[in-house]
Amino acid sequence: MKDKRPVNLDIGSMRLPITAWASITHRASGVFLFFAMVFLVWALDMSLRSAEGFATLQSALAGPLAKLILLAIVAGLIYHSLAGIRHIIMDFGIGESFEVGALSARIVIGLSVVLTLLAGVLIW
Repeated sequence: MKDKRPVNLDIGSMRLPITAWASITHRASGVFLFFAMVFLVWALDMSLRSAEGFATLQSALAGPLAKLILLAIVAGLIYHSLAGIRHIIMDFGIGESFEVGALSARIVIGLSVVLTLLAGVLIW
């Protein structure tokens, strides 16, 4: 009997469906947000420590690099939140078919892009 299983399981050569990409990026955004909490907690501590600390943080966040970092964190939060809501809805048994799952993944990605652009306008 000949074994018909793939010999080379190179993940880079496989074409993953959009639902897999949505799931992978949801997990990656969660890891990113976990590490971003260091920056956010530091900023909260700095802003609440004193009036001078708040002024220092305010001037530090006025720079383009800080705004870009803040936008990346907000984009991760937006995507992770929307994908999390999608997963919760699917946990209730709604949209579990592949077609609806692919549509909801596209909606989450599209809505994330739109909301991130709006957040970018507000930050800048």
